[in-house]
Amino acid sequence: MRVTGLGHAGLFIETAAGSVLCDPWVNPAFFGSWFPFPDNSGLDWPYYGQAADYLYVSHLHRDHFDAENLSRNVRKDVTVLLPAFATQELEHELRALGFTDFLRTRSGEPVERDGLRIMVTALTGPGDGPIGDSALSLDDGETVLLNQNDAHPLDIQAIREFGEVDAYFVQFSGAIWYPMVYEMPLKAKREFAARKRQGQFDRAVRYIDAVQAKHVFPNSGPPCFLDDDLFEFNGTGSDGESIFTDQQEFLAQLAEERPRTSAHLMLPGSVAEVDGSDCKVIHSHTAGQIEQIFGNKREYLRDYARRQQDVLAAERASRSPALPRDQLVAALKQWWEPLMARADGICAGVGGPLRLNVDDVPIVIDFPARQVREWDGEVCRYTLSTTGDLVATNIARREVDWSNSLLLSLRFRASRVGPYNEYVYTFFKCLSAERIDYVENYYAAAQEDDEDIELDGWRVQRRCPHLQADLSRFGHIEDGVLTCTMHGWRYDLSTGRCLTADNHDIRAARAASGDGPG
Repeated sequence: MRVTGLGHAGLFIETAAGSVLCDPWVNPAFFGSWFPFPDNSGLDWPYYGQAADYLYVSHLHRDHFDAENLSRNVRKDVTVLLPAFATQELEHELRALGFTDFLRTRSGEPVERDGLRIMVTALTGPGDGPIGDSALSLDDGETVLLNQNDAHPLDIQAIREFGEVDAYFVQFSGAIWYPMVYEMPLKAKREFAARKRQGQFDRAVRYIDAVQAKHVFPNSGPPCFLDDDLFEFNGTGSDGESIFTDQQEFLAQLAEERPRTSAHLMLPGSVAEVDGSDCKVIHSHTAGQIEQIFGNKREYLRDYARRQQDVLAAERASRSPALPRDQLVAALKQWWEPLMARADGICAGVGGPLRLNVDDVPIVIDFPARQVREWDGEVCRYTLSTTGDLVATNIARREVDWSNSLLLSLRFRASRVGPYNEYVYTFFKCLSAERIDYVENYYAAAQEDDEDIELDGWRVQRRCPHLQADLSRFGHIEDGVLTCTMHGWRYDLSTGRCLTADNHDIRAARAASGDGPG
């Protein structure tokens, strides 16, 4: 098996039974905020797009789904490996670009095509990408590859049953806006960012330990930021307040904590030749160029930014002009109030009004009243602030997932009183009737889950209230606090209260004597 790194999560996988093009991202995403790191614009994208037998797009986040690259460079009769998502949005988007040949997979079920075994594991929770994320397993008869992308949690047992993994492309770096956009003291932001970076590393290592692959490749990140307004978010930030660990930083920390792990650097154009337990990586970059990328990162990024000024200018010019106050409020009211009317779980979960500042226009999204209106001075626990052109562009494009445009752009500021509330961001991900209805049904089904497990002397519900991770695998109890190690959410078992966010309490009680240890 021959694997060429294409940057970020992009891979071109060649086998005797066919080739697979994965997540080919090159054009900036999220209002021109994210660029691939390192620069991959010099790759021969038409070659990869024409040579592939299969196309695999893991999910609709725009650092994985690059519509321009797919439209321009990938042949339209390629066979698309389609994850089994709950909605048809990915298929609809690909069909709109001209793709017609779809291999519809069933999550976690292998399928064989011309000697190549293929398995796509789909995640379908409200927090999984834009209502869906996925991982790809391939077996060409000699080598088994796992391409995780951003998919977690994964059923590792099912992954391992597919075959002993030889090459594991692990998601390792941050892809979120916390804590960078939050209004808080720098000392607190620095502390939270350090915790986030460590949490990301710990999660990747747990997967590495569980998958037990012969060779590991950090993949799917990090992005870089070339706009002057965002440049200080690169890496760990100008003062430690950012979360974007790079490939070499991850590999160095992994070497300290797991020195026996065979881990390899992959850059755009790097080729890994994997034959079972054997692996050879050939870089297209010289040692001096690699040192420039990572050892002189700031200088490298400034040069990269200079090359992309025309691209940034074109993106800014593509935005819609800010709407007048009355038109802005009316447009959001007409769009969002019908969605809120059918969003019982989300509105109850938010539990109060949210203030959205669009330039100098303060708007209230009143979830209990299911109303959108101008702010009238009421206290709002949650506040988001951004610019009028970005909101107008989302309105013009009828952007149904603002996490996939505005929020991941980091072109906003946020504040809150109290802990994180997942329902706030779920609403902004679900700005269509189809998405709202799916998430409401998902929450209802989760509330009906009454299966319990015993864990270290406690009887607790099996599924984490956050994203339904199996706590028999990912639960850790210490001093009466349960931590779901998948995403670090914590619960006080004596009360069931979630210590990480509101409205996610857990069902828990001491196990009866003789029912379990302790």
